[in-house]
Amino acid sequence: MTSFKDFTDACRMIEQTPGSLEMTGQVAELLRKVSCDELPVVTYFIMGEVFPSWSDEELGIGTSLLYTALSKASGLSVKDIENLVRETGDIGKTAALALSKRSKNQATFSSFLEEPQQLLILDVFERFKKIAKATGKGSQNAKIKNLQYMLNSSSPEVARYLARLAIEELRIGVGEGIVRDSIAKAFDVPVADVERGFMLTNDLGAVAVAAKRGGATEVTGLSLELNRPIKMMLAQITPNIETVVHEMETAAIEWKFDGARVQIHKDGDSVTIFSRKLENVTNSLPDIEAAVREHVKAGSAILDGEAVAIDENGKPRAFQEILKRFRRKYDVEVTAREIPLTLNLFDIMYLNGETMIDLPLTERRAALTGCVENTGSIKVDEQLLTGDVKAVNRMYDEALKAGHEGIMIKNPNSPYSPGKRGKNWLKKKPIMETLDLVVIGGEWGQGRRTNFIGSYKLACYEPDTGRFLPIGNVGTGITDEKLAELTQLFSDLIVIESGREIELKPEVVFEIAFEEIQKSPNYESGYALRFPRLVNVRDDKSPEEAETLERIEGIYSAQRK
Repeated sequence: MTSFKDFTDACRMIEQTPGSLEMTGQVAELLRKVSCDELPVVTYFIMGEVFPSWSDEELGIGTSLLYTALSKASGLSVKDIENLVRETGDIGKTAALALSKRSKNQATFSSFLEEPQQLLILDVFERFKKIAKATGKGSQNAKIKNLQYMLNSSSPEVARYLARLAIEELRIGVGEGIVRDSIAKAFDVPVADVERGFMLTNDLGAVAVAAKRGGATEVTGLSLELNRPIKMMLAQITPNIETVVHEMETAAIEWKFDGARVQIHKDGDSVTIFSRKLENVTNSLPDIEAAVREHVKAGSAILDGEAVAIDENGKPRAFQEILKRFRRKYDVEVTAREIPLTLNLFDIMYLNGETMIDLPLTERRAALTGCVENTGSIKVDEQLLTGDVKAVNRMYDEALKAGHEGIMIKNPNSPYSPGKRGKNWLKKKPIMETLDLVVIGGEWGQGRRTNFIGSYKLACYEPDTGRFLPIGNVGTGITDEKLAELTQLFSDLIVIESGREIELKPEVVFEIAFEEIQKSPNYESGYALRFPRLVNVRDDKSPEEAETLERIEGIYSAQRK
């Protein structure tokens, strides 16, 4: 059994390593060292996660709860902890300093009346699972006690990484790309096989275990599983219909609906619906669940589609209206009557035990239409296979006239590539290009806006390292009403406050319009946005779906041309 200290020792070495190749070697060494039972846990932990991204389990540990646990473990007041956070700018360093000041009695005291022993990796995971399961009356106290026990069982250096992990912000520069390469290196499996295994499972922990147990043979045997959602295939914007259609010769054209993306898993009469962020939203969408159960004629299937809310005039309702349905936990039936949804299906990844992602779009489409009974509440969306640019433009105009966003232009021969954004799926919209960027910080306002977060620091994503790289700030043009709403949204995500500046847990995605991307030495990304403005809060997108640095570089290069 591996101690949690061994894990944190590895984290310290990785954090001090500048190069990604050296990091990969160190992560590979750690993965080789641990047992099969510990391996998936270590794979999540090293990326600063506790559970796989498809899991419903959430820690729910905010900074105030962590500060309270640190206070109880160290003997310092919560105010002292807050002051240390302001000084260090890092909850991990704060935890190490706080616990180095504790008395001998506090170092051995446990709220569970147990003598703390050296923590094992699996001990920490089990404690985190208890924290995630704690709900209802007394849950906050239970979470604090579990955290306090782990902190009391830790040296200051171990507590440094434990505290970071508790808020899922490990900050050692290890993301999906490095872990993927580390699994390949540790167990001598081709990177392409690891990547495909990840696409099919959405779980690098499961891929690592397969690689350790059976090498490439077992990794290539991984497949889709019902009720374990995979990442959704993504599209990139195209500025020109004519060029794209000529390149494809024959293109598959569909409306781009103004709705919310859903992934649906049907297993007999059981239907599970996942949002774009892979959250289980089945209980909030009983009308969609019933429509799939009744009108999808398949024993088992995994489907991709868009849920759209249509008003009394036949036009799509605002995106925020649709999100009310996804967020609703009580009086769901009432909200379903007020905001009825229509499900437009456009792809299928699994049918009656067969994985279909490698089949061309035309074959997947035929399978989809063959198992869906079109009704008023559920249908396979209309698709036009054509090389006629005029026909594509007509369909584009029809989609806009109907109130939707534009069209999708798809390669009819393309496979379904989970989580990938490329030229096989393109979208054409009339509005200026926008960027989906993660909010990582902000600044309190001044004057009448003193109690509001007045501006927000934006970042793009670097998948290999899991880092969010600053690219600018947005604040102008936001009404007081919107600022109040956003301040409430971010109130539980504040990690550190220093004067007017605040650091935020990277959980919320903003859709940002801009005039131009410019080179800039002022931001870690190397780029800045000219005249950015907030278009929307993308509640349906996860931080990992934000624009990558590679895409920012691509847009900048296109501008130059």
